[in-house]
Amino acid sequence: MTHSSTPAAADSLRSVYTNTFPDLLEQLGISLAISTYQAGRVILIRNDDGQLNTHFRSFHKPMGIALHQNELSVGGANTVWYYRNVPAVAPKAEPQGKHDACYLPRRIHVTGDIDIHEMAYADDGQLWVINTRFSALCTLDPDHSFNPVWRPHFVTTLAPEDRCHLNGLCMVNGRPQFATALGQTNTAGGWRNNKKNGGILLDIPHNQVLLCGLSMPHSPRWHNNQLWVLESGEGSLAQVDLANENWQTIAKLPGFTRGIDFIGPLAFIGLSQVRESAVFSGIPLVERLGDGERQCGVWVINWQTGETLAFLRFEEGVQEIFAVQIIPARFPEMLEWQDKLLMSSYVVPDAALAAVSPA
Repeated sequence: MTHSSTPAAADSLRSVYTNTFPDLLEQLGISLAISTYQAGRVILIRNDDGQLNTHFRSFHKPMGIALHQNELSVGGANTVWYYRNVPAVAPKAEPQGKHDACYLPRRIHVTGDIDIHEMAYADDGQLWVINTRFSALCTLDPDHSFNPVWRPHFVTTLAPEDRCHLNGLCMVNGRPQFATALGQTNTAGGWRNNKKNGGILLDIPHNQVLLCGLSMPHSPRWHNNQLWVLESGEGSLAQVDLANENWQTIAKLPGFTRGIDFIGPLAFIGLSQVRESAVFSGIPLVERLGDGERQCGVWVINWQTGETLAFLRFEEGVQEIFAVQIIPARFPEMLEWQDKLLMSSYVVPDAALAAVSPA
């Protein structure tokens, strides 16, 4: 077990990790981006010569993270931030020569307070956003705060009332296919009355409920031709049997499971501590694990066996995780909006490059 400490503006964001965690990142040639709205950070998790490097970037209540080719987007309290990987800038980022990807801020879209949860890109580059406050799946365009395209059939009106706590989005073949919600309810905050097992899985194209009785489900994903879901209230990863309309628990973990990404036989899963409060009271996880036993961090699971292979645990400053996104780079940088490097970094169309003077 290895300890690390990263200074931040307000506090120390300490963490411990198994030595297998940086080893796995190195073997796979990847890093992670995770969001924590409680700490107001997006965290890049990178292998740094056998040590785990946690690199913090400040955002206002970041939640969903979406990646498509060179595009990276982060959903926040009332905005979506758009970034683009510009490989030519990576060698210039400090420390120079260390980075193999560099995400530059490109633009901001103002949504208003819609309580953005998960986001995902379609194959055509369209960003899809779960608008939890309005119980809708949306797209974004320059002229509108949001464009509601779909909502569950039982939600009868478009209202800022968080009627079912729509939260998770799963893409299949590059299109929205599945969603999760915490209740099949049509009143303001109605899902709160049955948090323990009122959760549902929805088929988006057919607008029908596929599974009922889930405990606070989040983060549905399609991987290896199978559907997976985090049953957060149980602190578990589950595999869904669509044919028989049931699910099987693959692994139970020491925290509120939310945020997941897959690569091969591995699942990188976000864990949150959650405190006993009105929101989380009575859920199985709180009954299974005491306040001091619930952890926050990222756990790496072999989904074929349910075995834990590695973990990163935050000890201070971070109590919850929302999104976990694999980045196909070993040591990426994410420039902040005030970074001096932005003043001298230009992205122009390929056709314009012929007119650019040699350096």
